[in-house]
Amino acid sequence: MNAREIIIRPIVTEKTNELAENGNKVTFEVAKGTNKTTVAIAIKEIYGITPVKVNIVNVHAKTKRMGRYVGKTNTVRKAIVTLPEGQEINLYPEV
Repeated sequence: MNAREIIIRPIVTEKTNELAENGNKVTFEVAKGTNKTTVAIAIKEIYGITPVKVNIVNVHAKTKRMGRYVGKTNTVRKAIVTLPEGQEINLYPEV
């Protein structure tokens, strides 16, 4: 797997924005089957920053209903990457 296949997309929510501001952490959706080491190598390859710490979280599917129809949400694997002090990853492109 190359780095772009490991890191699927950044996760941008209110909670992840607060983590980025206060704790210098960035959250990404990563491919299933990856581990902390491969995520750290992929971050270094894509952004040129060596992470201080990587935490992995598995978010399991939840059952959702829409009237009489029942379905499930997707299962997601997230990586919370702690960056060194003074380093940042800009997730919002300049306009």
